[in-house]
Amino acid sequence: MAWALYRPDAVAVWSDEVVRERLSWYYAVMRDKAPSKFHIAARVEAPRDYAELDDERLWRLHEELGRAFDEEWSAQRERPDVRLVEKGLPEASFLDVKIELARRQLRRCNLCERHCGVDRTRRRGACLLDDKPRVSSWFLHMGEEAPLVPSGTIFFAGCNFRCAFCQNWDISQRPENGAEATPRHLALIQIRLRAEGARNINWVGGEPTPNIPSILESLRELAARRFNAPQLWNSNMYLTPEGLSLILHIMDIWLPDFKYGNNACALRYSVAPRYVDVVARNLSTICRRGEDVIIRHLVLPGHVDCCTKPVLKWIAENCPRALVNIMDQYHPDYLVPTMAKYSDINRLVSDAEMREAYRYADELGLAWRQVS
Repeated sequence: MAWALYRPDAVAVWSDEVVRERLSWYYAVMRDKAPSKFHIAARVEAPRDYAELDDERLWRLHEELGRAFDEEWSAQRERPDVRLVEKGLPEASFLDVKIELARRQLRRCNLCERHCGVDRTRRRGACLLDDKPRVSSWFLHMGEEAPLVPSGTIFFAGCNFRCAFCQNWDISQRPENGAEATPRHLALIQIRLRAEGARNINWVGGEPTPNIPSILESLRELAARRFNAPQLWNSNMYLTPEGLSLILHIMDIWLPDFKYGNNACALRYSVAPRYVDVVARNLSTICRRGEDVIIRHLVLPGHVDCCTKPVLKWIAENCPRALVNIMDQYHPDYLVPTMAKYSDINRLVSDAEMREAYRYADELGLAWRQVS
């Protein structure tokens, strides 16, 4: 635990009762006291002929198996039993059904709200990717929120957003800066990261959404290997309901962005139509289920009133159990310094703006200090 010398808060944070209560499932899986959700999904039995069903019937089967999953997950949350990891796998499972549905998506991609409908087995979609994941790097990340450190980050290239200020633009907008990876590669990376001390497997980018099929396939291999680690979804949350449903029973903790408080700003800076509607819908789904979640909000210069306050207010009203990271890390990057149309955000966030954001979060009763 040499990392604790650099991040002592990553140890101390678990003495906080709010963190322990709101991240209780993640904490149990992290400590190998409970099975990751993908192990439960891999052991919910499905009909052996599931692959012969048409799309409509396969989605109905997915919904039915989801209810069976929720019953088992509820029992595991009440009395965690990691011995599930050692149980044999059925011939066909809920996880297999998810993989089949995800693979079908690649032929007319509908994983994210771009709805590009591209056959990604033949050409690239709006995410700039074909059907093969591209990994730019993977390592133990010491800079994430305290409960997550050290985090086993797997950075994908490619993204479905076009953020003018993206600090990772060299991979998000340049997928060629990542190396092709198979599901087996992803599985082996997870094993290595966990062995090196990762508290979780952190799917990030770029954006992980376009890579859902390969992520799910890697977890099927790890279920057979009896490998256990919390799965963390670090995303812009611009998924379709179908995309979200494929990972809803798989991720143990969620680390979503909620960048903008209105659709106009999202369209201007990230070219993301209907942003608030989509992200609010997806976060509502997660929060209604009582999932463990840390919501990130990056404060933009000049956007406290139009974005920060509406986002924080929405969280307080719709996801009050969430921990909230109010981030001051904005830096004018990528297109911002060189294009006059973005001159309004070509500066750092001021101390006064951050103080107002923190003050408002306190007024709303949000739990932000533990992770900001």
